Amino acid sequence: MNRGGNGVELRQVRYFVAVAEELHFGRAAERLHIVQPTVSQQIRRLERELGLKLFDRTTRTVTLTAAGRAFLAHARAVLEAERSALEAMAALHAEQESTLRVGTTTGLGLRLDAVLTALTERAPQLLVELVSAPRATRLQQVRDGELDAAFVRGADAHSPGLEFLPLWRDSLVAALPTGHPLAAPPHVPLTDLAGLPLRIAPRETNPHLVDTVVGACRAAGFEPVMGAAFTTDQDTLAAIATGRPSWTVYYASQARIQPAPRVSFRPFAAPAPAVRTYLVVRPHSPSRRLAALLDACNSLAREEGPGEEGPGEGSQGEEG
Repeated sequence: MNRGGNGVELRQVRYFVAVAEELHFGRAAERLHIVQPTVSQQIRRLERELGLKLFDRTTRTVTLTAAGRAFLAHARAVLEAERSALEAMAALHAEQESTLRVGTTTGLGLRLDAVLTALTERAPQLLVELVSAPRATRLQQVRDGELDAAFVRGADAHSPGLEFLPLWRDSLVAALPTGHPLAAPPHVPLTDLAGLPLRIAPRETNPHLVDTVVGACRAAGFEPVMGAAFTTDQDTLAAIATGRPSWTVYYASQARIQPAPRVSFRPFAAPAPAVRTYLVVRPHSPSRRLAALLDACNSLAREEGPGEEGPGEGSQGEEG
């Protein structure tokens, strides 16, 4: 519809429909809440742009020309399309305002269920969309605003544009062959594991877990003997149960539900190694829906206390 000018403007279409329906420039201006000269000026520009006369004007009457009658149907369709688009965007905005997008990973289990239950009590109208992705992807999506928040284990020293809010600590337990003497007592001192190979994920795969365990061993006065890498729950636990004596670590609550014939999970003697879980957000005042999530997480952390252990990931293959 551009004949060399600036193109037809949506307001010109709106003004045209008002004049066509009122057949009076003054009444059309009142309906549009603007002054009459503006309506007349924009209608003239529209006619120049189209290269057609849309109205026959006299001092007493305004009537549509044949071109005006033909254009009216199209103009109404344009305004209807605008209305539909605005309604669709308003609905999308309302949905986004009532949807909380949270990055997570497998293994939060009962902990995640408890948080969502507490969140429902605080904001029953809120919809929660859980997004599972690798740690780096989750952090970037929070940074870009694609996620409102994300659960992660272990804080990054250098994560610009992000804030790590500490939640709870997930205690670790030792997984040992059931027949090994160290599996008999209710607790295992870390120093007693100094001579056994440790099966754990490569550091580049899960640095926070590896650093926690290795750091605890060093604090206990020894350098752990590294055995074969942790692969899957099934294969690693089977190797511990039937192969040469070795050990690995699990988050305590995962150990309670992890099927492991001939493998025993034993808490460490104090001080037991643990990994902090964080809720990662952008560093600004939280939205109402995000504030409800923070309150739900903090209430769970308060109920459990600083020394409580929570559901964790069984597999060491993916960083939390």
